[in-house]
Amino acid sequence: MDRFDLATRVAGLESDYEIADALGVHRSTVGRVLADELRPGPVFIAGALSAFKTMSFTDLFEVVEDR
Repeated sequence: MDRFDLATRVAGLESDYEIADALGVHRSTVGRVLADELRPGPVFIAGALSAFKTMSFTDLFEVVEDR
C-alpha cells in the first residue's frame, strides 16, 4: 500500500478515521487494508479514486497476482 499511503499523507489525511471519512468506508476497513489483512474492494477503490481525483488507479494501487 505504499502508493496509497503516500497519497493519503500528501492529502493531509493522518488517521484511519480521516482516510475512512474521505473514502466513505469504515475505519476498520482502512486499518485492515493498510495492514494487508484485506484486499481493497470495489467500494474502497472507488472511494480512493473519488477522494484523490488527480490520481489514477495505477497511481494509488499495485496489482499483484494471486498466489
